[in-house]
Amino acid sequence: MKSIVILISGRGSNMEAIVRARIPGVRIAAVIANRPGASGLVFAQANGIDTRVVDHTAYADRVSFDDALAECIDAHAPDLVVLAGFMRVLTDGFVRRYEGRLLNIHPSLLPAFPGLHTHRRAIEAGVKVHGATVHFVTAELDDGPIVVQAAVPVRADDDEATLAARVLAREHLIYPQAVRWFAEDRLVIDGKGRVSVRGGCSDEVSAWIVPALDAPTGEAS
Repeated sequence: MKSIVILISGRGSNMEAIVRARIPGVRIAAVIANRPGASGLVFAQANGIDTRVVDHTAYADRVSFDDALAECIDAHAPDLVVLAGFMRVLTDGFVRRYEGRLLNIHPSLLPAFPGLHTHRRAIEAGVKVHGATVHFVTAELDDGPIVVQAAVPVRADDDEATLAARVLAREHLIYPQAVRWFAEDRLVIDGKGRVSVRGGCSDEVSAWIVPALDAPTGEAS
């Protein structure tokens, strides 16, 4: 059984997707928010998950906040820490502390469009394909070994909202899958920082998700 802690800042819809997936071999030890009013805490509590708040505004700087956050995380002794809409830039020391067991999801096909406003930037750039990426976190912002990506077409009539909604639906598929692969000890990072999935992946689901998902986590739509 793998224990995970999920970090959120707001609704935490990807946290919800992971909870709803009921991944075999995974116990969600806690959901921690950096904002007291994060609505995702209500969902977590309703599902019997321990919740904590480490309010970043109560700390003088990023280092002291990250130290307090790490202390809260470590109290649950997790095997994996999952960033699910956690809107804080983490210090190098924090990232090193959880190296190899810290996952993030970013709403673009990295390395394209790191940072904020990814959907607007994708539309402005005229790309035909956009998507989301689950990756291991490194000290560089929105960087690190890529676990899985999901792509969606960018339509001529898309605005930020419609494109974001289409990408978010894919995020809710690939993040539980990445957590499942981690829990099954199937993720292997080679010397060049590339991730492979031990045992291979199903090719029965849409090729827009790479590697393809394993049943029964979910199907692409």
